[in-house]
Amino acid sequence: MAQDGRKPVDFWFDPKCPWAWITSRWILEVEKQRPIDVRWHVMSLAVLNEDKDVTDGYRRGLSDAWGPVRVCVAAEKKYGPEVLGRLYTELGTRRHHDRRKLDRAMFEEALTAAGLDPSLADAAESDEYDEAVRASHADGIDRVGQEVGTPIIEVEGHAFFGPVVTPVPRGEAAVKLFDGVLAVASTDGFFELKRTRTREPIFD
Repeated sequence: MAQDGRKPVDFWFDPKCPWAWITSRWILEVEKQRPIDVRWHVMSLAVLNEDKDVTDGYRRGLSDAWGPVRVCVAAEKKYGPEVLGRLYTELGTRRHHDRRKLDRAMFEEALTAAGLDPSLADAAESDEYDEAVRASHADGIDRVGQEVGTPIIEVEGHAFFGPVVTPVPRGEAAVKLFDGVLAVASTDGFFELKRTRTREPIFD
């Protein structure tokens, strides 16, 4: 527990993932209503799936996945982890709401909007930060195991993948989900609860 009584919630994300984006907006909704502080960390779908047997179409879809996580880690290295939340918001809004490509122009625009150096977009085409991306990814994935995706959340030592939900729960519904997720995640021996997705991500 933080000294001010607020509970830290660690959240690992890949900016490319639409489901992680919806979950991230949910946890921010919870943060408005509960004494929690969200701490953001990078994970990578490209790293997660590099040795997995995925379809050719899915692997092609990961062709632009390195750029945004490299940019995020470059920003974290220069300014500190506290900038990741607002940079993620700028990247995610452009990607998932505006349907923008993950290219240099978008990275520069998002960095500028977040009050950060737009030249950090250079990182997207460099492997300079790949070791740091992998380390941040491993920090999250080691808490839950390999059979997950993004996001990963940890609260008071209880880590889990998800929740995968759409649209973003708001108000009382957001807090109700938070309490329910923590109830199952903190139950000794609990591992999985799942059903087939019947909707595409809803961003509005």
